[in-house]
Amino acid sequence: MAKSNHSVLIFALGGVGEIGKNMYVVQSGDDIVVIDAGLKFPEEEMLGIDMVIPDITYLEENRDKVRGIIITHGHEDHIGGLSYVLKHLKVPVYATKLTLGLIDAKLKEAGILNETKRVLINSDSEVVLGSMKATFFRVNHSIPDCVGVCLETPEGYVVHTGDFKFDQTPINNQTADLAKMAMIGDRGVLCLLSDSTNAERPGFTGSERSVGAAIKDVFSKATGRIVVSTFASNVHRIQQVVDAAVQFNRKLTVVGRSMQNVINISRELGYLFVPEGLIVESDEINKLPAEQVVILSTGSQGEPMSALTRMARSAHRKIDILPGDTVIIAATPIPGNEKYVARTIDQLSRIGAEVIYGGHGPNGTVHVSGHGSQEELRLMLNLMKPKYFIPIHGEYRMLKMHSLLAEQVGIPEENIFLLDNGDTVEISGGRARYGPKVHAGNVLIDGLGVGDVGNIVLRDRKLLSQDGILVVVVTLSKQNGTILSGPDIISRGFVYVRESEELLDEANRIVTQTLVKCMEENVNEWSSLKNNVKESLGRYLFEQTRRRPMILPIIMEV
Repeated sequence: MAKSNHSVLIFALGGVGEIGKNMYVVQSGDDIVVIDAGLKFPEEEMLGIDMVIPDITYLEENRDKVRGIIITHGHEDHIGGLSYVLKHLKVPVYATKLTLGLIDAKLKEAGILNETKRVLINSDSEVVLGSMKATFFRVNHSIPDCVGVCLETPEGYVVHTGDFKFDQTPINNQTADLAKMAMIGDRGVLCLLSDSTNAERPGFTGSERSVGAAIKDVFSKATGRIVVSTFASNVHRIQQVVDAAVQFNRKLTVVGRSMQNVINISRELGYLFVPEGLIVESDEINKLPAEQVVILSTGSQGEPMSALTRMARSAHRKIDILPGDTVIIAATPIPGNEKYVARTIDQLSRIGAEVIYGGHGPNGTVHVSGHGSQEELRLMLNLMKPKYFIPIHGEYRMLKMHSLLAEQVGIPEENIFLLDNGDTVEISGGRARYGPKVHAGNVLIDGLGVGDVGNIVLRDRKLLSQDGILVVVVTLSKQNGTILSGPDIISRGFVYVRESEELLDEANRIVTQTLVKCMEENVNEWSSLKNNVKESLGRYLFEQTRRRPMILPIIMEV
């Protein structure tokens, strides 16, 4: 491979130091290749936010250099931000058949399907992206059609594993391409970026097939209805639920829009095999005997508006959970979602359902991870034999543990780079070092607004959620500045008005006194008037209640 004077820059705009929001960038001279464009769920302090995507300011500033976006697989944390990114970057998208099917549905919903160039790839494809060339290798994960990426750069080969595990008995009989990985390793890998999700978990991750056996065990013993909740995109898991329903003569109904979309796309593209007549509408299941019903549902993460959570609260339009139902939650909580899942399990148990989740329950494990554990991460490192290593896709402690595994298999500590979003590794003349930092951050999506909610709005929301709001309305005379009406004080989320009349009367008096004093001192700028009202009223309310409500003065002149 010919070397050039162009250095190679590698960095993450999302996906390191966090779970989700995956977006990795490899830049060689004037050519940029982006790998994945995901979203993540909001953290607790992000009040009212629907989802979070990477800040692509760097890519927008260098839009002429972006040669394409390669998508490794079809999970939301890898494709969820794509429709937002493509509104700003008109670049081709490269993905495998099922991944492209899921992406097309998103782009159609966003109204940009026809203006986006989509290129179908498979594990044998070669794609030229400026001065770089991408080839691919097949990996196992919890969704079909996943690939790792090998980028041939002027400096050497840069490999991104995608999300992976080594499943020796996969549901679709497509094992990981070990021979190709070994061949890439023998050719010489300059830098490896590898999935760190399960770096803290010893041993090997179980095969997806073991979940099928546990699900069939539950089906064989259940006498009432069975509700199965899993990730909508886990096509292999859905196939095993379908197979169990067929074997035990149960009809299947699907609730949750994302689950229905994935099933329709997967059936259409030949990744999911469902016999005709097995799936019935949710209206029909109440007419069937309980022992003939399976309900496949979203909500394995306890999301407040998901189908399972609404069923647990008896708030679903068509389906209620009944005593005697068996509920299988075939997923583990994403970090941060644990309490939502626990709450849902509690509500289901209270109704009288038997709940089987994770490794709990009499029927073995009903979930295995789609990510490799420590032995598989070591195997990937040994296959690729990289000169430099960047652990990606995980919270900091996972990246740190993965770096220790790399040291154990012989990669020198000084050749391992632990990054935050925006940190770069610059490789020039075969030598790597930390490079200049690039702009990276979060873009918050709230309803139709993309990026219009920032720290100040979130701070206001936090303030409103903690101590409420007081609105002070006053009308002043334009001629002489006297108070014509008010002050009227409206309280929301601060105190109950009927029980706090004395407090609010005194607050009223303080506002009047403050305004009169300002007029006497010829302070008549509205911003100064408002600040004086906020300050004096805020001080009084804190003394009396030890609370700091948001104070919103509204001053009108007539």
